[in-house]
Amino acid sequence: VRLVESGGGSVQAGGSLRLSCAASGFTFNIYFMSWYRQAPGKERELVATISSTGGSTNYKDSVKGRFTISRDNAKNTVYLQMNSLKPDDTAVYYCNTHGNYFGSWGQGTQVTASS
Repeated sequence: VRLVESGGGSVQAGGSLRLSCAASGFTFNIYFMSWYRQAPGKERELVATISSTGGSTNYKDSVKGRFTISRDNAKNTVYLQMNSLKPDDTAVYYCNTHGNYFGSWGQGTQVTASS
């Protein structure tokens, strides 16, 4: 299993970023996929989840209306569009199967939103 996140960066509060996660080593199109994040000194938390077909999504309350999760099963890739970023969104962002089915994580991508 390999998960490679990209697209992070530093933006001003209110800015936007689009994260990508390229997955390989498993049958991508049968798994729910999620984005998680971990801020310094805090536990990793679930941010957004998308069903295997992309027909259903779910979000952490604090990102609803600002973040959009999507996937392209032909490319084995999941995305996270992040708009109206806030300093509280600053964290390392990771993608994974929902529930970390295979027990491994990628390197993550750093997102920093400054006020």
